[in-house]
Formats: sequence, C-alpha cells, structure tokens
Amino acid sequence: MLSNLRPPRQRPERSAPPHDRKKPVPLAAFKRLVQDDTILRVSPDEYLAKVKNVYGGPQGALLAVSSMLSLHIPLGERIFRKRMFNLAGMKSVLDVGSGAGQIAKHLLKYGDPDAQVTCIDLSQPMLRRARNRLNHERPAYVTADLSCLPFADESFDGVTCGYVIEHLPDPKAGLSELARVMRPGARMFLLATEDSFSGAWTSRLWCCRTFNRQELMRLCESLGLRWKNELWFTGLHRAMRAGGICVEIEKS
Repeated sequence: MLSNLRPPRQRPERSAPPHDRKKPVPLAAFKRLVQDDTILRVSPDEYLAKVKNVYGGPQGALLAVSSMLSLHIPLGERIFRKRMFNLAGMKSVLDVGSGAGQIAKHLLKYGDPDAQVTCIDLSQPMLRRARNRLNHERPAYVTADLSCLPFADESFDGVTCGYVIEHLPDPKAGLSELARVMRPGARMFLLATEDSFSGAWTSRLWCCRTFNRQELMRLCESLGLRWKNELWFTGLHRAMRAGGICVEIEKS
C-alpha cells in the first residue's frame, strides 16, 4: 500500500520579494551624479591648470566672501580661540593653500607673537589676495606645489592645511611632503572634504575629490601622521557628523 504513495512535491524556491532585493543607495547615486570627476578624467598637469584657473579667476576672488557666508571663517576661528587646536609653543607654522588668508589670519591672532608663519599656495593671485587681506608684516609668502615643497626636512613644528589635499592628483604625495617637512611631534590642523551629501556639492563647485574618513586616516597613519583628535566646529556638527573632516594630526 505504501508503494502507491507519491513523494511530496517540492515547492519551488520563491524569489526574494521586491523590498528584500538590493537597491541602489540613493546617496551613492546622488554623489555619482553631482560629484565632479575632472580629477579622474584628465592628466595631472591639466588638472592643476584647471585648479589654478578656478582659484586665480573670479571664483577665487570671492573665496573669502563665500567662506564667511558658509560660516567656515567664524567656525574655524572658534577652533583656534577655544584652543581645540592649540597653537601655543609653535614657532614655525606652515599654512598650506593659504587662499585668501582665512586660516593664516587665525594663526596671527591666536598663535605666539614671535611665531614665523609661512603661507603657500599654488596660485599667485590667491597669495596676492592673502597678502592684501592680512596686511601684516610677519608672514612669508611662497608660491609652491604641495606635492613638491621647497623646504628642508623637519622645518616646521606646526602645519595648517585647509581643503587642499582634495585638489591633489596624488594625495599621498602631498601628505608625504607634509610629513617630510614636519618635525617629530609637530602637529597639523587638517580640513578635508568628506564623501557626504554636502561634500558632493563642494566637489562640484570647486572641482575637487572627496575623501572617505577611514581611508584618509589609514593613508595618513601609513605615513607616520597619527590622527590625534577628531575636531568638530560645534556640538551640533558632532551630533550630526557634519562639517567635513576636521582633525588634529601629530607626526610620530
């Protein structure tokens, strides 16, 4: 009798319901759409020429105004005023990508009065704007490429680098140069554009790349640049993980 029984029919495997299938991440799709990819499409020389054109022209002329409207100037000043990045004791400070002198102004105001401040920028027009805006006899102004700095090894005990490495065709080369000119124990204040919603718009506006926070940290630490403290403009920025990458780095 049992021989007449049919084996149970196996139910066909059901495909995953539509809501379980992987969908493109909206933010990732948005970033691909908005983020500027010039740095990936052209040669390093062509890209550097593009950067010089952007910052040497009308857009660069409005840099100080846009930094004030975006609150980067007052929020950046707060970091130095509150000693979140403490300039005390630094006697030789390199300001990389001085632009219109936004960070250099904080160095002169909150650093030691006898500290030597050296402002560098790839763009000569931007350095002229920094000189005119600061109107101060202490800084030295040098036109230089971060990938090949014209300074001896271990020249500086302090570095500020605000939104510069995202303009480098090879960020590792620029960070290596900073590590070379920093003395052991020297500290750096680094600002960089993060791969976030707002970072994508920054990339489009200023023709730059963005960085993943963890990947940038690993790159720095492979060069002996230890992330000492993650900094935030305000408590709200910390809570919302907003404001981009802002970090205090120490050379080992």
